[in-house]
Amino acid sequence: MKIKHALLAAAALFVATSSFGQEKIKDVRTKPDLYFLQIGEVANSLKLLPPPPQPGSILWLNDVSQYQWGKMQRNTERGDQAVADARVNGDGVPNAFSDAFGIRISKETTPEIYKLVLNMREDAGDLATRAAKDHYMRIRPFAFFKEDTCNPEQQQELSTNGSYPSGHTAIGWATALVLAEVNVDRQNEILQRGFEMGQSRVICGYHFQSDVDAARIVASAVVARLHANDAFNKQLEKAKKEFAALVKAGKVKKSTFKAN
Repeated sequence: MKIKHALLAAAALFVATSSFGQEKIKDVRTKPDLYFLQIGEVANSLKLLPPPPQPGSILWLNDVSQYQWGKMQRNTERGDQAVADARVNGDGVPNAFSDAFGIRISKETTPEIYKLVLNMREDAGDLATRAAKDHYMRIRPFAFFKEDTCNPEQQQELSTNGSYPSGHTAIGWATALVLAEVNVDRQNEILQRGFEMGQSRVICGYHFQSDVDAARIVASAVVARLHANDAFNKQLEKAKKEFAALVKAGKVKKSTFKAN
């Protein structure tokens, strides 16, 4: 009986320990619908990036200047876009890029492209930024200046994690780089849209400009790493084939960009 109880206790401890370990792991091993990569496979943002600007430095003065610029955009059409750009969960990212891409990106219209965009989201937003975010835990602009953002409802949640680098910006820029590879004709519209998603974080007061600039670096790095991942490359090829068929069917808007 004692042996039986000991075995049951050991089994319970093993299950509890395994569950705890699974809860701590946050990458493709636990959320394969939001990641292609494991944390150890991405470039370390803490090693890659310089520290965030210190108050009083030249770069800090630029952060302050850009924060003031952002506040001036809020009660405008651009400010409304910045509020919408904060929604990256669910269909937020596909919706954000649909106009620039030339066709609605959705589970019904473009299932393979949709899956590609969603599946890489947290490789960029989380894995690419995690090390530096956790290390520096930089205070966000709205908390530093003790002012509201463009959407005060999100302030409490955002105040619990670091500002540097910006996860939303990394998602926007990484997605833009990949979609511009799929739809080369509209690369200008797509890349502009990805850039705007980062600037939206400054407009809303969620991030300093240096958070956004740093995020574009780590986003580029994670896209390079994704191209060495078999699962990503297979999904990218499916997306390209789907896109080619849509173009052949005349369902994708041509670029209206004109070079000077």
